[in-house]
Amino acid sequence: QVHLVESGGGLVQAGGSLRLSCAASGLSFSSYVMGWFRQAPGKDREFVAAISESGGSTYYASSVKGRFTISRDNAKNTVYLQMNSLKPEDTAVYYCAAKLSWGGGSAIMDSNLYQYWGQGTQVTVSS
Repeated sequence: QVHLVESGGGLVQAGGSLRLSCAASGLSFSSYVMGWFRQAPGKDREFVAAISESGGSTYYASSVKGRFTISRDNAKNTVYLQMNSLKPEDTAVYYCAAKLSWGGGSAIMDSNLYQYWGQGTQVTVSS
């Protein structure tokens, strides 16, 4: 059974930083593209970032590019999201997800193409 478990969320002031982790089990982690999504209250789930199986390619939403960094450690079956210069509009529940192929373009951002999901971790940025 596949499990994705996020951690590292919390309350931070605007301009601060957080590092999210997502530990995976029950799947061949290095064979999966890993992504981060977020959902704010009353809004649809949105793509944040993705990283290819080897970590050689990354892709970011324009709203976080330059502030967030996605990385992975295949030896630890873990994907990370380093979030810097946080803004109140970054407040959301953050989810990690896994899918089998990079796809490219819009396929990277399409949540429907991700097979496995974590339970989410809350990030709250105060102004």
